[in-house]
Amino acid sequence: MIETPHIKCHKDDIADIVIMPGDPLRAKFIAETYLEDYKLVNEVRNMLAYTGFYKGKKITVFSSGMGMASMGIYCYELYKFFDVKYIIRVGSCGSNNPKIKLLDIILSTASYTETNFSYTCSNEQINEISASSYLNEIILKKNNIKKGKTACTLVFDEYMFDQKEYNVRLPEDIIASEMEAFALFYIAKKLNKEASCLLTVSDSKYENKKISSIDRQKNLKTMIEIALEASLEVK
Repeated sequence: MIETPHIKCHKDDIADIVIMPGDPLRAKFIAETYLEDYKLVNEVRNMLAYTGFYKGKKITVFSSGMGMASMGIYCYELYKFFDVKYIIRVGSCGSNNPKIKLLDIILSTASYTETNFSYTCSNEQINEISASSYLNEIILKKNNIKKGKTACTLVFDEYMFDQKEYNVRLPEDIIASEMEAFALFYIAKKLNKEASCLLTVSDSKYENKKISSIDRQKNLKTMIEIALEASLEVK
């Protein structure tokens, strides 16, 4: 049994590839919907994790929580103490580009942040970090999805007091914003691991309309299935 401050399970309870949603209940949904012979392997702090088999391959689905701080904790412990090799984040994002529409599925090629995450973590100031080219190539090989650089924030964009000013500061090539990918990509690079991030667009300042719960669920399932199918091809 391995017990870190945030995870308690046997080492072989965790697969070498992890699908990582933010929401613990989404991790439960993925396990119940797609995995065979799955079992609950972690529930410390209600950060649920399940390991089972997808088309015969052992896969863990582990929730990260919200924000870079939470993602940084869980991806570090999984990489460092449980020998995880690959993490594919699946989450939602807001569009920063009029060509990126509601319910589009996008793949982050790199994550940009204004924060001091890297400086606090390892005394180096880095504001942009790339995703795993190995994982991204696998994901893109069979899927016609959009790709580009994403921004990673400490504040949910709709709650910013001056979102327009924030958007002005962003590099022009940012296509969407979310809250976890920079920490995931940075920790993966520091530990010589692989990380990717798939996102479904849930809101956009360019489209004044609401998404139905049915449409949202359908597109989230498509994104999850892309991640699961990609996991079959990693070595």
